[in-house]
Amino acid sequence: MFKSIVPTGSIVTEPCPTDTSWPRYTLRPFPIYRFVPGKNPHPRHDPKGHSYGKPEPKPSQIRPEDWRQSEDYLYGIDLYNFAYWWECHEVFEELWHVAGHNTEQGNFFQALIQLAAANLKNFSGNHQAAENLLTSGLTRLQKTPKLYMGIDVVGLTEDIRRRMADSDFRAPLIRLQGRETAC
Repeated sequence: MFKSIVPTGSIVTEPCPTDTSWPRYTLRPFPIYRFVPGKNPHPRHDPKGHSYGKPEPKPSQIRPEDWRQSEDYLYGIDLYNFAYWWECHEVFEELWHVAGHNTEQGNFFQALIQLAAANLKNFSGNHQAAENLLTSGLTRLQKTPKLYMGIDVVGLTEDIRRRMADSDFRAPLIRLQGRETAC
């Protein structure tokens, strides 16, 4: 179902965003590179990593209706949209732990984690793992309200399904409803 989005013979060490003109929801700077396992230094474990020696993020719990005020959530969406999928996964994983694994919000964060991980697996050429993660993410999104934390879940789900059927899979972008962009 998936195939590589990298042209044959190209040497690409990290993913590129689908649309660099896409709106940002925070002004927080992006890391200096997008981590891809085996391609560049591990952000936290390698002294050359972009987050080496920095404290682990400690997001606070947010109520789903207060998503607009969560800098961490908004930054996670920015990271996702600009192909910082490993970094996005880390932000949403922290939010997932804070929300509780067996809550509606926890289920939602786990879906976003799986979407980010699927994009990274697809970029790395592990298409079966990408498909499995996308399927799991879609299953979780089906258990989420139609509009949740600013995301049109139905529209995102339809976009993922369309893109999965496309032979040149591109990560779907997330536009938040009811939120002004940061820049």
